[in-house]
Amino acid sequence: MNVLDVLTYGHLTFTGTLDGVPQAEWETGGVCGVWSVKNIVAHLTSYELVVADVLRTFVNDEPTPHLETMGTLGPMEFNDSEVAKRQAKTAADTLAEYQAAHDEVMALAAQIPAETFRQNGAIPWYGEGYDLDDFIVYINYAHKREHSAEINLFRDRLGR
Repeated sequence: MNVLDVLTYGHLTFTGTLDGVPQAEWETGGVCGVWSVKNIVAHLTSYELVVADVLRTFVNDEPTPHLETMGTLGPMEFNDSEVAKRQAKTAADTLAEYQAAHDEVMALAAQIPAETFRQNGAIPWYGEGYDLDDFIVYINYAHKREHSAEINLFRDRLGR
C-alpha cells in the first residue's frame, strides 16, 4: 500500500465533497446527527491532528497532545469537545485549519519509510495485530469517506 496515495485520495474525496455544498449551508445542522458540514470539518480536523501526533512519534518523538486528549477523554467526549472548541471559528477558518493539519500529515508521512507503515505492533496501543497502514486506512481514509457520504446525502437533500 502507498500510504501517501491513501492520504491524498481520502483528502481529495473529502474536499471534493465539500466543494458541492453551498457556503450558506455549512452551518445547517442534521448532516451527521446534529452536526453541520462545518462541525464535520472541525471533527475531521481534530482527527487529522491526532494522525499528525501519531506520525510525529516516528519522525522526531515530539509530544502528542491531541492523541493524549483523545485517550484521556475517550472518543465521544473528544469529538464533542473538539467540535465545540472550533464553534466560534468561521467555516473558512475551520477548513483552513483542516488543510494545514492535512499538509502536516503529508509532510510527516513522507519522512517515514514505507516498511515502517507495514510493521505490525508499531503502535501497540492500537493493537498488536495492526500496523500504521491499518491505522491510516481506518482513522483517516475510511473516516473521511464515511463523512463524505453523509455530506453527499445532505447536499442531495438540499437539491430537492
